[in-house]
Amino acid sequence: MRAMAKKTIEADGGPAGDRAVAVLLNAVKPLERIFRPTFEGIENIPTDRPILFVGNHVVWSGIDIILMAAGLMREADIRIRPLGDRAHFMIPLWRDVLRTYGAVEGSRPNCAKLMRERQCILVYPGGAREVAKRRGEKYKLLWGNRVGFAKMALEHDATIVPFATVGGEEMWDIVIDANDLLASPIGPLVDKLFPRKDFIAPLVKGRGGGPLPKPVKMYYRFEPAIRMSEFTMTDADERAAAVRDRTKSAVEAALETLFARRAAEEGAS
Repeated sequence: MRAMAKKTIEADGGPAGDRAVAVLLNAVKPLERIFRPTFEGIENIPTDRPILFVGNHVVWSGIDIILMAAGLMREADIRIRPLGDRAHFMIPLWRDVLRTYGAVEGSRPNCAKLMRERQCILVYPGGAREVAKRRGEKYKLLWGNRVGFAKMALEHDATIVPFATVGGEEMWDIVIDANDLLASPIGPLVDKLFPRKDFIAPLVKGRGGGPLPKPVKMYYRFEPAIRMSEFTMTDADERAAAVRDRTKSAVEAALETLFARRAAEEGAS
């Protein structure tokens, strides 16, 4: 089993302690029975630190992160440190829950401190925009030209472990997305209330047309590690773009593998 150093970030909490982990693993059992998560490629996670786990966000993300965190704790003794949008840390009580389980605001200083402490960091380059998907964007990586995670990995010689999650996009069906809201009669109000258009979450329906998610099976796959020593170009921007593109391609390949795995299982059932 791979143990992770239990250091803390004074301003933003630390990795979940043993008591918090025990509470989480017990609390998540009902979710595991419903969503039956499977994990591939755990053996691809190296022992060297720091690590950046980089993957795809799913619409209305949350359950997928909880299941992944619990799976890594059980199967690899890894306690991940999720980087969250600052909006989460503006909500009383909710921010306390996040910090209890090791989440930190996704700022450059916080990420740098985690890396100096050689921890395992979870980052979604698509951010809030990938959670607030529009219709027709299922499983799309909406990273744009973002290279922040790549620059941090290069600066701290961190190992990147690309991963993919499949299943979460089927938990809900999008009824009204951000484009619909902005084009509707209440569009001006929505525009005023949400200066960040990437944070306009879609209205969704789940099981039986209600608010609860559909009980779909969740799949996770971890790809072989990407080490920064592989990128030898001298231009810093070129190196960062190469790291991003290599990581994105690995996540997309993992998605395709999981799509095939799910199709084969559904065909056999």
